[in-house]
Amino acid sequence: MQTIRNKTPSAARADDTERARPGPGRDLAPLFAGAATAVAGCGALFAFADSHSPLRGPLTLFFLLVTPAAALGAALRGLEPFGRLLTALAGSVVVNMLVAQGMLAVHRWSVRGGLVAVTVLSALMLLPAVARGLRGTVRRHAPQVADGERSVSVKPTKT
Repeated sequence: MQTIRNKTPSAARADDTERARPGPGRDLAPLFAGAATAVAGCGALFAFADSHSPLRGPLTLFFLLVTPAAALGAALRGLEPFGRLLTALAGSVVVNMLVAQGMLAVHRWSVRGGLVAVTVLSALMLLPAVARGLRGTVRRHAPQVADGERSVSVKPTKT
């Protein structure tokens, strides 16, 4: 049996300082995520609205690649970032190909149907990651037993 020990406060502080990147580029990830979400949403909107915009094709393709990739990337959080990116993109292509092959096999191909199928499959792939995050939140706020003593972490509330 293996015993897993908690980090000491000094080790925890060292990890926090390593994660916090100094400089102006530290806040770009949420900005890029928001921009990608907006672009993918516009692609889905153009496809569902049957728009004749020249951006319809590229933005819809972006939606079809990014939606399953984001869901798979959230599920594969234990991998290195580059490995997670490659695996998520490969999985995204696989999901799109399986949806297209399935729709063609039953003679029910449509652009809107493909978008709906990919969106539903992506949401289903994202559910375990969301549930894991919610379960982790509940565990963090529950009383913890360490070395025979009960310890409770208290989160300050806004007043």
